[in-house]
Amino acid sequence: MDFLIAADTDIGNTRKTNQDSVAVMVADMGSVPVAFGVICDGMGGLAKGELASATMIHSMTAWFRNDFPSMYRSGMEDGAIRDVWTSIIRRNNEAIQSYGAANQLSLGTTISAILITPERYYIVNVGDTRIYEIGSTVKQLTDDQTVVAQELRYGRITPEQAENDPRGSVLLQCVGASRVVNPEFFFGAPLQNATYLLCSDGFRHKIGNAEIMDFFNAAINTDADIMKTHIRQLIELNKQKQEKDNITAALIRTF
Repeated sequence: MDFLIAADTDIGNTRKTNQDSVAVMVADMGSVPVAFGVICDGMGGLAKGELASATMIHSMTAWFRNDFPSMYRSGMEDGAIRDVWTSIIRRNNEAIQSYGAANQLSLGTTISAILITPERYYIVNVGDTRIYEIGSTVKQLTDDQTVVAQELRYGRITPEQAENDPRGSVLLQCVGASRVVNPEFFFGAPLQNATYLLCSDGFRHKIGNAEIMDFFNAAINTDADIMKTHIRQLIELNKQKQEKDNITAALIRTF
């Protein structure tokens, strides 16, 4: 298995700052390529959301560059990934909270990250950034940690009610603004000739699975330039549809 990667971000139509942060990369573990992507959405209404998201991105990418190679060589286990990512996220939660307290600020960030080896994918999620798997269908791999998503899972509201619920952006937890963060993890076998999409909520408010499949299916994304072009086209479509938030997406295409 090998990988193609692309990413793009946009401040959007109304925001004064872009509080999203994104990183996607491929590393060669001997003769085995491994892909890693992470996206963070600094909390929109909270001061310095861009600092919170950038801080979280920096910690995760530093882990991938500096610590992951030895971890990979010693053998990958779900529990080991769970432990180290939970530690990184909770350490950043404390650091961001301390910074906010010292500067009389409220700031926080979501995080969704995916590590893909030829045998397995590893996903962590806090908040409502999302990761999708695009094969023969579009499959959401993460669960939104929002009040509305929780109400929907418990059957207290219908999907139609969820679409217009004013609590749609109210998070159950986020890094930096929650007393304790409990990340959610997902594991599975990656698909060959598929696309993995990481996106902020601003990317998917105005578009649905049909557009995601049309633009991001593996058959038409045959090189990184095409992938980036398709991301940009959907960003512009979101802006034409009057999306108000920052808009960010990253793609990892397997082949």
